[in-house]
Amino acid sequence: MCILIFVGNNGETYFNTAALVSCVQNFPQNRGPVVGILKGFAGLSGAILTQIYVMMHTPDHAALIFMVAVGPTMVVIALMFIVRPTGGHRQVKPSDEHSFTFIYSVCLLLAAYLLGVMLLEDLVDLSRSITTTFTLILLFVLLLPIIVPVFLTCWSDLPPSQESLLPEHQEEQEGPAKGQEVILSEVEDEKLKEVDLLPELERQKRIAHLQARLLLAAADGAVRIKRRKGPRRGEDFTLLQALIKADFWLLFFSLLLGSGSGLTVIDNLGQMSQSLGYVDTHIFVSMISIWNFLGRVGGGYISEVIVRNRAYPRPAALAVAQILMSFGHLCFTTDWPGAMHIGTLLIGLGYGAHWSIIPAAASELFGLKNFGALYNFLTVANPTGSLIFSGIIASSIYDYEAEKQAHMRINSPSFGTILGVANLSEEKALKCEGTICFFVSSLLMSGFCVIAAILSALLIYRTKVVYANIYGSQVARSLTRSICNA
Repeated sequence: MCILIFVGNNGETYFNTAALVSCVQNFPQNRGPVVGILKGFAGLSGAILTQIYVMMHTPDHAALIFMVAVGPTMVVIALMFIVRPTGGHRQVKPSDEHSFTFIYSVCLLLAAYLLGVMLLEDLVDLSRSITTTFTLILLFVLLLPIIVPVFLTCWSDLPPSQESLLPEHQEEQEGPAKGQEVILSEVEDEKLKEVDLLPELERQKRIAHLQARLLLAAADGAVRIKRRKGPRRGEDFTLLQALIKADFWLLFFSLLLGSGSGLTVIDNLGQMSQSLGYVDTHIFVSMISIWNFLGRVGGGYISEVIVRNRAYPRPAALAVAQILMSFGHLCFTTDWPGAMHIGTLLIGLGYGAHWSIIPAAASELFGLKNFGALYNFLTVANPTGSLIFSGIIASSIYDYEAEKQAHMRINSPSFGTILGVANLSEEKALKCEGTICFFVSSLLMSGFCVIAAILSALLIYRTKVVYANIYGSQVARSLTRSICNA
């Protein structure tokens, strides 16, 4: 059984990595939307497979296991020769914005439809024919994104012979501009910090002028020229090179605190809702799955807007998500009407946003060449946070409060001796009631989210120049285009 669990979990991780790395390399100029869509559907897959299983309407659990084992494998075998990196072929087309808008619309439609079907199935006893109809409509909505590649294949914007191998700004970086900007240690020491904040063209002129002066001084023997060792932010890092960078560890611990606290809520959502007096706890599990999906899709979209329209660091969207999660954890400390629903909403959105923002930010700061190794190392933060926050902190506090309530019930005057012995045997599975069960742990999780937001703010401060260099020229071009159109 341990071997089967090991193979199953690692297989899922391998599917995730292969799809993510291939698509990020194929769409380097739309990393946020691509990661958000992929991660969103990964988060929603459980609800989709559950709906398909409900349509099958069989009490045989082996049928469910067989479906989960064979279904994804057949899809992967069918697409293994199609979904792959295309070797730097140009992926930025005029139709990209409309294509991603269409897929985002399908994502929102799918989430709204699934939420409506779940609520209807929870409130009304539906017949098998109606359930089958709902599931067939779900499968139809799932297949709608295929319209995009079919349309682009039949009615392409440009024939392949007229498409360049790289986007324009990458051609500039790989061509003369990169050759002119030879990275010398003396250039980094001599240039002022204000130079990095200048527009890309002016920055390159200043650095070229400074390099020319240093080269003349080197020719006279006044200075000794040494090349900078190791990659700079935004270039391709190996895993070992990234592990010695403070930015990488800021990203790692921000993910550990943020996603770990969110996963703690997801793991304990059933007990949390029961302790607050809710009978139907599964509705919150279904809802947080939908909010998780919307957080992944929305986090990728919003972070892309930030970097493309403002050339501002992508971790800014991460900090906002972590602040929202902090308020979500605080909602679980109260027994106000609707607090459970609001807390589930904020935690689901914030937790999902982590899984679309972090991979895109890692690919921008540490390159795409070794993105698979870097991404999978970062994902270690998720189970680590769950082990510490959920397995140790939240469960220990819950057990302590449950034992305390059990002793209070036994020692109460109205509790008879015989009744107490009978109930004591029933109290082997301890149960806690009230907001006190998760009050302390929710406060701690809220504090962890605030610390995660502070770490993200430090990362924003450290990488402002990097994002200005990567996206500053694009923002300037878009502003110039807007002014010309006006």
